Amino acid sequence: MAPTILTGTREEMKAVQEEIFGPVVAAAPFNAERDILPTANNTNFGLGAGVFTRDIGKAYRTARRLRAGTVWVNTWNVFDATLPFGGYKESGWGREMGHAVFNNYMETKTVITDLS
Repeated sequence: MAPTILTGTREEMKAVQEEIFGPVVAAAPFNAERDILPTANNTNFGLGAGVFTRDIGKAYRTARRLRAGTVWVNTWNVFDATLPFGGYKESGWGREMGHAVFNNYMETKTVITDLS
């Protein structure tokens, strides 16, 4: 199935604010690297994000600051069973796959003692 590419979108539109499952992308051009991050992170969801650029430094700076569980650079929808998968914010709890999945089954306890 070919992806649906939505253009001419605005930040307040449901297609930009909500998590749509399916081959759908809301594409938005931007002029400066600093301009896209507030818009991209201004959502309740953060399962995945994609950065497409010729500048690998810009790609990694942007990926580091995106609030998404997976960030693809110059590709999309690539998975590996050894890598953790899960979202930020309302896009999931915990991680699937990879060693991070074991944290879902752990009960961590902190004990603080004053021995003075």
